Amino acid sequence: MIISKRNEVDKAKIKKQVEKILDNPDIGKPMRYGRKGTREVYVARLAYSYNPKENKVIFLDIYHKDGQ
Repeated sequence: MIISKRNEVDKAKIKKQVEKILDNPDIGKPMRYGRKGTREVYVARLAYSYNPKENKVIFLDIYHKDGQ
């Protein structure tokens, strides 16, 4: 399998965003309607849910905005 430089850059950006979320889960934009209760940060798009009572972050999806 050949991994392009673009993929490596994307992986590094995603890893950095995951670390930021784990440090402060409230940084993401709160979603509405059918995705209410989840948050999202821009990488491509990294969707996650945060439960402050349990201090638990659940990563839901990584997708491109066109794939919404």
